[in-house]
Amino acid sequence: MPKIPLVMPQLGESIAEAIIVSFHVKTGDAVTADQEIIEVETNKATMGVTTPCKGIVAELVAKVGESYPVGSTLGFLEVSEADAVSCGFFQTTPQRDDSPASAPSAESQEAPAPTSAKPAALDAKKSHFDSPAENILPDYNLAQPNQVRPTVRGLPVPMTAKGASYLSPRMKVRMQELGLHAADLAGLAGSGAGGRVTVEDFEKFLYDLETKKISPASSMRVAVADAMRRSWTRPLATVGRLVNLDPLLAHRKAQKTKPGPALYALRALALALGEDSAPAGRLIGGKIVHPSAIDIGFAVEAEDGVLVPVLRGADKMPLKTLLPRYDELVELARQRRLPKEASGSSIATVTNFGTFGIIWATPIPLPEQTLVLGLGVGSKQPYWDDVAGAFIPVTQAELTLSFDHRVLDGGGAGRLLARVAELMQTPESL
Repeated sequence: MPKIPLVMPQLGESIAEAIIVSFHVKTGDAVTADQEIIEVETNKATMGVTTPCKGIVAELVAKVGESYPVGSTLGFLEVSEADAVSCGFFQTTPQRDDSPASAPSAESQEAPAPTSAKPAALDAKKSHFDSPAENILPDYNLAQPNQVRPTVRGLPVPMTAKGASYLSPRMKVRMQELGLHAADLAGLAGSGAGGRVTVEDFEKFLYDLETKKISPASSMRVAVADAMRRSWTRPLATVGRLVNLDPLLAHRKAQKTKPGPALYALRALALALGEDSAPAGRLIGGKIVHPSAIDIGFAVEAEDGVLVPVLRGADKMPLKTLLPRYDELVELARQRRLPKEASGSSIATVTNFGTFGIIWATPIPLPEQTLVLGLGVGSKQPYWDDVAGAFIPVTQAELTLSFDHRVLDGGGAGRLLARVAELMQTPESL
C-alpha cells in the first residue's frame, strides 16, 4: 500500500511552528478521514492535527515535547491508491495521444530532456509513493527540530543601570545564539566607553544568572512578550472618562441570559467604528488604510497569558445574537482551543480589567491594531442631579481608550470614547 505523509499544517496566521503535546493513536491503528490524531500547542492555542484520509498509521516520527515547523513530516499513513487519489496525493497518467500531430520532432528526439526535469504526470507504478520518505516533502531535520527558546525575564534592575544603548555586531550574534532580545538587557550596566555593554559584561551577566532561580517561560508567555515588544515601537497614548453603568446593569438584570459588561462595551465600540472606521485605520507609509470589516477582539485570561478571540462583523449583529458566540469563545479561549476563524485579523480589542478590581489602566494595542478599549471596576459614586437638585448615588466606571498616536490624536480619541459611552447609556439599542 502507498504511504502518504502526515504534515504539520498551517494552524493560523503567523504560526510558523508548533510543539507536539500528545499522540491519540499509535503505529498500526486504523484511522478515518479528518480524525484528530495529534495534539499540538502553538503560542496561541492548543490544536489538533487531523488525517487527510482513512488508512493505517504506518509510522510516527515526531516526538512529544519537541517543536516542528509548518510542513514538517510528523509520520506516515498507509492508504489505498483510491483514497490517495481522493486526497490529492496521486494523479493518474493522462491517455496518450498517438496522432501524427503529437509525434515528437527529430530535433526533440535528439535532445533529451534534462534529468532534473519532472514529468507533468506520474506513472502509477513510479509515483512518489515508492520514493524514500525524505523525498516526499522538503528535507526537514527531524533529529534536530527547532526548539522554542524562552527569553530570560524577571531580573532585578540596578539603580545606576542605563541599559544596553548600543549593541555591537558581535554582541548581537551572541544574543541571537541564545534567543535573547535587547529588552532583556535593559537592566545591565556596561563597563565600556560611554556605558557601552561589552561582551565581557554580557558573559558575566549570563554567569550571574546561573546563581538565580530560573523557571522556563511558556510558549504563550514568550508570544505575549514578543507582541508587546513590537507594539511598543509605536507612540501610544491613553485617554479616559467616566461612564454611568446603571442603564447597562438594569438592562442586564432584565435579560434571561445575561451579557457581561465587556460585551456591552464591545458592541458599543463596534457601532461607533461602524459609523466612522478611520480611528481604527492603520498608518502604512503615508496613507491610512481603513478596515474592511468591524471585527472586534476581546481579552480572555488563559493559563500563563491572554488570548484574544474575535467576533466578526460585530457592528452587523445585535447584542442578543453576539452573546452565544461570545460565551462559546470565552470557554474555548480558556481551554486554549480557539478555532482559526476566531483568531487574528481584528481591528481593536476590548479588555475588562475591572474584573480584577482595577480602576484605571493603560492597556497596549496589539501590533496589528490601533485601538484597545478598557473598562474599569464599577463603584457607587455621588453624582449631582440638576433635576433633583441633589447628589444621587450612581454606579460609575472608568472607560479608557489606548491608541496609536500616529493615527489618532487626543481629540479624535476623546470623541470616539464619548460616542462609546453614549451608546452604553442606551443598552436596548445595542
